[in-house]
Amino acid sequence: MTRTNLINSYAIILCGGSGTRLWPLSRTQRPKQLLALNGQRTLLQQTALRLTEHIAPAHLYTVTHQDHKFEVKGQLAELYPQDLANNSNSNLGKLPNNVLNNVLNNVLAEPCAKNTLPAIAWATYQIYQQNADALIGVFASDHAIDNEAAFLQAWQTAEEIAEKDYLVLLGIKPHEAATGYGYIQPNQALSLNSNLPVYQVAQFVEKPNQAKAQQFVDAGYLWNSGMFVFKASTFMQMLAQYQPDIYQLVCAITPDNLTATYDQFPSLSMDYGLAEVLAQQAKKIAVVPVDMGWSDLGSWDSIYAKQAKDPQHNVTHGEVVNLDTSNSLIWTETGLVATIGLNNIVVVQTADATLICDRSRTEDIKALVAEVKARQPALTDIHQTVYRPWGSYTVLEERPHFKIKRIMVNPGAKLSMQMHQHRSEHWVVVSGIATISNNGIEYQLQENQSTYISQTHQHRLANNTEQPLSIIEVQCGSYVGEDDILRFDDHYGRTTQ
Repeated sequence: MTRTNLINSYAIILCGGSGTRLWPLSRTQRPKQLLALNGQRTLLQQTALRLTEHIAPAHLYTVTHQDHKFEVKGQLAELYPQDLANNSNSNLGKLPNNVLNNVLNNVLAEPCAKNTLPAIAWATYQIYQQNADALIGVFASDHAIDNEAAFLQAWQTAEEIAEKDYLVLLGIKPHEAATGYGYIQPNQALSLNSNLPVYQVAQFVEKPNQAKAQQFVDAGYLWNSGMFVFKASTFMQMLAQYQPDIYQLVCAITPDNLTATYDQFPSLSMDYGLAEVLAQQAKKIAVVPVDMGWSDLGSWDSIYAKQAKDPQHNVTHGEVVNLDTSNSLIWTETGLVATIGLNNIVVVQTADATLICDRSRTEDIKALVAEVKARQPALTDIHQTVYRPWGSYTVLEERPHFKIKRIMVNPGAKLSMQMHQHRSEHWVVVSGIATISNNGIEYQLQENQSTYISQTHQHRLANNTEQPLSIIEVQCGSYVGEDDILRFDDHYGRTTQ
């Protein structure tokens, strides 16, 4: 599809949320939008590529939590390399060489989660200061869309309506009486000479029970996708009128006061804070119905519905052997899962936790996770593999007074110059070449060589090559927690002092 309105078209990706219902794969420190659940790319990467079919990458803004900032930047960096302007196969057209820098600079990291309206307001204000006439689309980072052409057409239609100072939503034509979504009741059609039919919004309805959901579908209601399109100046005017406290706070944000100011925001959704207010007052709020194969991938059952199935209607991922098993999702990230005689079951195995439940009960996983969190909070927050801006580490074993890790360092990356008060470390190079600074001495280690980092020695691990570096680290000491670290110099701005 040919892109239009390139100069004024912008997009905001909301990359927050914990994806609790997809536990144990999705966890607080690596939620579902940062995972590859339906292909080779993560949901965030799929969303970014979809949006840059219509906008310039430099017009893409992403709002995430501070804890996910480096992972989000790393995933976006894989999509927009510095030499993109010279890539003749790109469908993004001729772009400047600083595309990557623009995309990464437009990643806004919230110091705390305050729901969608403050996040949208903060990003919109950044765009508004550059271009008050900007047409902004707001999209979640964790949705799947099968018919991207239908999506792009609906987005462009929404922009046409937004030009007339409407707040516009994309409403999904339902294919079933789902109880997991909110609904939009469309009112009379608007005669705005748009490419697709557009309707005034009569009201929003929260997630219904099954009987109500069927009534809504029969009456022509639409699923609320949470996708919005508006003009920057129109949004700021609406915000000033209906949420003046948020308006004043967002206009006062600076890099120096971000944390203190953000903490003052109320936790308020875009639906409650603006959309429903406009609908109740019959103001300029419209919806574009669209059928685009949409799913929010919010549960394991929705993952099952989207994946290809074997002749027994099973979805499998990883090493799986099934015997007389049908209508089930069997997903393993590590090791073999073998099943006999299961029907309508979900099994998800990770290195440190396994979920087994009836497929009809996947909406209840959120309650289960609360129980797990009360007993073992680490199992809901972090994976054994933890991603960092320089690469990743995997905890292989941990006991009192020792921990064993596998550390992967990306080409050209380096860890901070750091020191530990309570532990020493032994490093063995498995593959690649490590450049090590240890107590003021710099040296290199190759495969099958090792070194010792004494407690309280300042040290740094770097990979100055173009190949990945893999080492095994053995920590020994009275305390081996991740918070026993003092950073003195860090390429990613994480210094302790």
